[in-house]
Amino acid sequence: MTGLREQLQQRLQALRDMARGWSDSKPRAGSNLPVRDRLQAQGEQEVRLRSFDQSLVWVVVALVLLGAVMVYSASVALPDNPRFANYTSTHFLQRHVSFLGIAVFAALLTVQVPMSVWEKAAPWVFVVALVLLVLVLLPFVGKVVNNSRRWIPLGIMSFQPSELAKLGIALYAANYMVRRMDTRENFFRAVFPMALAVGFAGLLLLRQPDMGAFLVIATIAMGVLFLGGVNARMFFLIVAVLLVVLGLILYFDEMRRGRILAYLDPWSEDNAKGKAYQLVHSLIAFGRGEFLGQGLGASLEKQHYLPEAHTDFLLAVIGEELGFVGVATVIVLFFWLTRRIIEIGRQAIALDRVFAGLFCQGIGVWMGAQAFINMGVNLGALPTKGLTLPLMSYGGSAILMNLVALAMVVRTDIENRALMRGGRA
Repeated sequence: MTGLREQLQQRLQALRDMARGWSDSKPRAGSNLPVRDRLQAQGEQEVRLRSFDQSLVWVVVALVLLGAVMVYSASVALPDNPRFANYTSTHFLQRHVSFLGIAVFAALLTVQVPMSVWEKAAPWVFVVALVLLVLVLLPFVGKVVNNSRRWIPLGIMSFQPSELAKLGIALYAANYMVRRMDTRENFFRAVFPMALAVGFAGLLLLRQPDMGAFLVIATIAMGVLFLGGVNARMFFLIVAVLLVVLGLILYFDEMRRGRILAYLDPWSEDNAKGKAYQLVHSLIAFGRGEFLGQGLGASLEKQHYLPEAHTDFLLAVIGEELGFVGVATVIVLFFWLTRRIIEIGRQAIALDRVFAGLFCQGIGVWMGAQAFINMGVNLGALPTKGLTLPLMSYGGSAILMNLVALAMVVRTDIENRALMRGGRA
């Protein structure tokens, strides 16, 4: 009995060590993690929702609220444009707040669902996303805006299937790696099927066209494969293949090639009045902002100089009105958010919950990569892409999928804490 008691105490101590952040240390010999996520945090013991990372939630709330304020500021002058003459000055704010209400409600429902349920549903979520990507291309289903067919009208909002595809690929890639963990050293058995799935989704996205969403989806898939333990040589081979594909797309697509050339020399007269028009006015906005900004609501570029100021180029308005301090704050918040999501995923893997851990890390890659691309475009460090700033830019389906994905991360954290308390929370 004494020996058994000592063994139980040792196991409990090891669990406490992981709770104190020891999950990043190297596993001891003979302690290899199992492939399957078989630990159920939603078992007989009750999991109370107050046992979660409140700092993570407050950072999300801060980004969402700041985004709502800046969406109003960036869109308040739009009714002066004949295109929006029938709108009130609060039209986009009202719609944005209604989108937030729907998204928060969906997130509160999502956080009630155990991650084991999402593991079983992962392939089907991805299949539904692919079906919607096909449907949106049909003339009588998809809605065309700015020469792109990306939206399905649903009455209260227009749904963008590419946003569901981002969540779907994170779920599917995590589920795929759990199922193929024993073959991750074999390219054709471990990587090639996943590459086909991403390639098919990419073809559908490029038909819309939406190259920005394709880049994010490919980044999520590669991130999960790499973090799931795919051989580094195969990972770099995937990157090389993706670069070749992007090169071919640019070679045969004159419009995208023109954007790249305009990005390289935005201040030339032809580019500044044409394909680099948005970039030039975005840079002017940042220049006017200086260190502390012109003041909330005092942007000039949002007054019909900077197109899509409340969506793709919201950061430029932040830079002009809140200055370097405002932009730096947004960057720090996104960096912290991405890092914390990755840590929750790593903690889940240390608790033998491989699917939940890889999924969270995929969401971290999603949030970090999309924020990085959007910021790079706004600052002129990357070519123009139609990607919004997560959690902040105007858009119903984007906000909805962002908060649903983060609710699943919070659920993972709740289950992690329940396990680290021996099933009691």
